[in-house]
Amino acid sequence: MIFVVPQDALHEQSYGGTTFLTHAAAGGTMDPAKLGLDGAWWGIRMKPEAVALFSSTTATTGTDARASLMYTNGQTLTMGNLTDFQQGIANLKYVNVTSTGAPPSGNQFSDVDYPMFRLGDAYLMYAELVLRGAGGDRATALGYVNALRQRAFGGTAGNITDAQLTLPFLLDERGRELLWEGHRRTDLVRYGTFTTAGVWAWKGGVQTGKTTEAFRNLYPLPSSELLANPNLKQNPGY
Repeated sequence: MIFVVPQDALHEQSYGGTTFLTHAAAGGTMDPAKLGLDGAWWGIRMKPEAVALFSSTTATTGTDARASLMYTNGQTLTMGNLTDFQQGIANLKYVNVTSTGAPPSGNQFSDVDYPMFRLGDAYLMYAELVLRGAGGDRATALGYVNALRQRAFGGTAGNITDAQLTLPFLLDERGRELLWEGHRRTDLVRYGTFTTAGVWAWKGGVQTGKTTEAFRNLYPLPSSELLANPNLKQNPGY
């Protein structure tokens, strides 16, 4: 961790932050008490495309430990009904217990710090910059990516070769490494696959997904901001 948003169940109480990420990710057959929670909110799950990232890690042997965070008991891969928590694979990336499994200081709110910046992201940034021609060293980039994968696989089974170090691979690796850390939207915009290219379940409001208008790469400016500052102009399309 380089910079976090501190969370403390006794002194930093909020229903946002990782209080949301811990509670909303819980439901179905899970026991909230074992997750350090006072209850489950039966909310967020993984899209099938996010699950698929872990079945295409390019490793010939070994198991990606990041995939072990997925909770499949009683869950289906497909999401025909977004309001049914057990449709869609759940994920326990944020669990409100200590690294040794000890209970938190409180179970209504979260003790799990939110990672704004961490070393793994910096490694992946470096590798992407090298591939985009911004300088740096390709061998160093490959070493950084494999360092993350050695941690994930518990050894060298998941190492990739220089030929496998491509921009599409890095986008997938960012999806695996930085899952639910708030990067995916900007990553997809940067790679040109957020709107007019790239389709995933429920994109555009339909289960099979569809492409969307390019102007949605930008958010609309809030009306309150436009009223407060007449020099601001609404982003095109809104």
